[in-house]
Amino acid sequence: MIKTYNQIIAILMLLMVNSFYGQQDPQYTQYMYNTMSVNSAYAGSAGHMTITGLYRTQWVGFDGAPNTQSLTIDSPVGKNVGLGLSIVNDEIGPSKEQYIDANFSYTIKTSETYKLSFGVKGGGRVLNTDWSKGSYRDNDIQFQQNIQNDFLPVIGAGLFLHSEKSYFGLSVPNFLTDKSYDDVQEAFADERIHIYLIGGWVFDISYNTKFKPAFLLKSVSGAPITVDLSANFMFFEKLTLGASYRTSDSFSGVAGFQITPQFFLGYSYDYTISDLQKYSSGSHEIVLRFELKSKEQALKSPRFF
Repeated sequence: MIKTYNQIIAILMLLMVNSFYGQQDPQYTQYMYNTMSVNSAYAGSAGHMTITGLYRTQWVGFDGAPNTQSLTIDSPVGKNVGLGLSIVNDEIGPSKEQYIDANFSYTIKTSETYKLSFGVKGGGRVLNTDWSKGSYRDNDIQFQQNIQNDFLPVIGAGLFLHSEKSYFGLSVPNFLTDKSYDDVQEAFADERIHIYLIGGWVFDISYNTKFKPAFLLKSVSGAPITVDLSANFMFFEKLTLGASYRTSDSFSGVAGFQITPQFFLGYSYDYTISDLQKYSSGSHEIVLRFELKSKEQALKSPRFF
């Protein structure tokens, strides 16, 4: 078992080395409450300032498993403009990566019901890897050279079509694919392009019950398409309960509570169904959202997204 465990650790590390910055972007189960992390056009779409903090610990019990913290702040500025800031700290094994991105959106009204937002983002990522903190040792030269403060610029864009009860989005968080040859690692390193397609609807089941199905599709060159499907119910505009499925990866339970008109607390647990199930007790994710609403906005039903 120990030998198998070390082999899995080695595979994870080799994937990080051979792709350098190419490890996939952090994944979130509660993406419907953290939309700007995947689509810059979301910035300001709520109509008021929103601050969202998220903590995710993945594959609990697996040494060196991903651990992610994110903070996003966005707000409308003027009539049609939205601005946002996103900060992410992502750790996996001996690797630490920080993201800082500024987001800009411009919104036009396309009908009596829908608005279309155009978004762009710019920023950078900094990667550090300390192999002495890893769990695998051999004489492979790829594990002998640390990576220190390698910087990758970020330029992304997105579209976000939304109404009071539905939304659809298409985005590329980063168009840049920086490629260089590292004579120590003896490999080409590149950042892969991620394409996200998201969508969701809100249906009134009864006076006190709302239903929201949602999806997130992620495509990365050289990797299988990943699809997240979720179904959430909101009761009495306070309690949210639901479930989701990520293809070939996990089933999840999702719960949330609207503490006040301004504060929302959400939690999700992922039950791993991949081969990592043997070594992990699942993944946990907590999200806290603060909305700076006016008195008029606070009287409206809580948003599902």
